[in-house]
Amino acid sequence: MKTAIGLGGPATAGLGGFERTVEYAQEAERIGIDSAWTAEAWGFDAVSPLAFVAARTTRLRLGTGIMQISARAPASTAATALTLDAITGGRFMLGLGASGPQVVEGLHGQPFAHPMRRMRETIEIVRMAFRGEKLVYPGRHHTLPLPGGQGKALRLAHPPSPDIPIHLATLSPRGLELTGELADGWLGTSFTPEHADAHLRHLRAGAERAGRSLADIDIAVGGAVAFGDDLDALIGKRKPHLAFTLGAMGSATTNFYNDAYRRGGFEDDAIAVQELWLAGRRSEAAARVPDAMVLQSNLLGTDDMVRERIRRYRDAGVDTLRLDPQGDSFDARIETLARAVALVREVCS
Repeated sequence: MKTAIGLGGPATAGLGGFERTVEYAQEAERIGIDSAWTAEAWGFDAVSPLAFVAARTTRLRLGTGIMQISARAPASTAATALTLDAITGGRFMLGLGASGPQVVEGLHGQPFAHPMRRMRETIEIVRMAFRGEKLVYPGRHHTLPLPGGQGKALRLAHPPSPDIPIHLATLSPRGLELTGELADGWLGTSFTPEHADAHLRHLRAGAERAGRSLADIDIAVGGAVAFGDDLDALIGKRKPHLAFTLGAMGSATTNFYNDAYRRGGFEDDAIAVQELWLAGRRSEAAARVPDAMVLQSNLLGTDDMVRERIRRYRDAGVDTLRLDPQGDSFDARIETLARAVALVREVCS
């Protein structure tokens, strides 16, 4: 099982603070982490930090986790991916996601309707560009060249690189099936090994429809890692994060994270937490998050307990374990990360 980390978030470190993120990536590379993925929400973009990190690392594989498809035209996405592939010396992985209606319609001013059709068209155009083909595409949402104008079919002025892997961050059943059908990897969230089939059965269905198997898809999931004997304290620290995910990561009617937890055995809990959050009762929402959801979504406790969580992820079919090390300082986070990687190696040796 490979290991991965995330880099950044909506407002990573502020002005002058990005250097710490780079140091984190360098330390992760030294520890032996396999890949690092940059976030993109409504702050830092996923691309610029990745290019900077690429210049300061040598082995770490680097992925966008994720580039929002509504923020860029497919040809621009392809050109960016080919550029990053060249900059990183072939270490780049393209992670794509549809985001949600609040960001797509509120921030980018684009319609969110038919997100999976838009994703399919984006992937097909991007792969054409990766192969060095002229971009001629008669889609519902993307038509190249634009009909009735002066445009002509063009190919990108990059050497072809058809093997750049494409990973998708999807959560809905239809999105998971599309991932199984078309993608090289799945960047999963709201995942618990105990209810892995809530996601994997849809990935498997899409893969089989395309004549593939689940083994053709890199399953990349994980959670926060924290070591300690006081399990109640470790659980308590994670509850506000999960309450935010269940209540705020989407609108009142469209929250893919919440829906995924409902499918994964926490239907009543997910609904109750969302209702409390939307009513402005944030502390009550956090308190309502069940301990089991926290424990099953993360890797918390003693070495033996974290070791057992790693086994559960491995046995569920996870290929890449994404680790989010917790700690009160930079050094503490690095120590936690190294400790977790050592346990992954032990379990998977």
